[in-house]
Amino acid sequence: MENDIGLWGVPLAILGGAIRVSTPFIFVSLGEAVTERSGRINLGLEGTLVFGAMAAYAIAVETGSPWAGVLAAMVAGAGFGLLHGWICSFPRVNDIAVGIALMLFGIGIAFFFGKPYIQPSAPNLPAIPLGDWSSLPQVRAALNVNVLFLLGAVLAVALWWAFKNTKIGLIVRVVGDSADSARAMGLSPTAVRLFATAFGGALAAIGGAYLSLYYPGSWNERISSGQGLMAVALVIFARWNPLGCFAAAMLFGGAGALGPALQSVGVTQGYYLFYAAPYILTLLIMIATSSPGRQLAGAPGELSITK
Repeated sequence: MENDIGLWGVPLAILGGAIRVSTPFIFVSLGEAVTERSGRINLGLEGTLVFGAMAAYAIAVETGSPWAGVLAAMVAGAGFGLLHGWICSFPRVNDIAVGIALMLFGIGIAFFFGKPYIQPSAPNLPAIPLGDWSSLPQVRAALNVNVLFLLGAVLAVALWWAFKNTKIGLIVRVVGDSADSARAMGLSPTAVRLFATAFGGALAAIGGAYLSLYYPGSWNERISSGQGLMAVALVIFARWNPLGCFAAAMLFGGAGALGPALQSVGVTQGYYLFYAAPYILTLLIMIATSSPGRQLAGAPGELSITK
């Protein structure tokens, strides 16, 4: 049987690659969207992502359960978020500076505690073989979808609905738009932002668990490649909309999959340049959204980058 599907392999490989590459972006961007909707920006999610990847891998190795690893990553990410929120609750503390400091702290301690787990092999997270209907290995590989991707899609819809239709969503939005209005309603902006930052950190750490327990499926010191920082640009591009975050994550994932897709069909000249596509896309987004004379549509009023 002929298994070569020619040029059709490019869009198919991009689709499969987009699903694989986008999953960490989905969780980190959704977490940052919740945090920023409360009026706080967390640039420390890169450190949270890396530490979550290490924690998930270490616990999965020790327990033999990848889901125990995911849970450990969530606890660690929530801890980083609580630490970030607590420090930012003090007067005259800049949340951007705190985020950068915690990013370096998270990466550093992940490398320190993660050294014993570079060699051991951890069990992988399960995937659902949605392509079993096809006899072509390329189709089956492209449609072998990890469970966390599906959970991320469900979570994006749930958060979008929650922001519009629930009391908790309304509270987060009010605090993010005007702390004075929130206080007048009897709310504590500090407490709301603390829990929003912790929730965002827990989601970002799930993205790290995906990296170490599924794709690429190992723990090493170069596992993230800046995805935590790129997710901040992604949230701005998505205008703080969870559904937009999911779509933008798929776009970033497709950009990241472009180079390997071209290589898979025999393009050997210059394909490596396409590996830089996500970073170029991030740069273009930041340039397009950083005009000093234009208001960021949908931006929370209390967010420091809008002031």
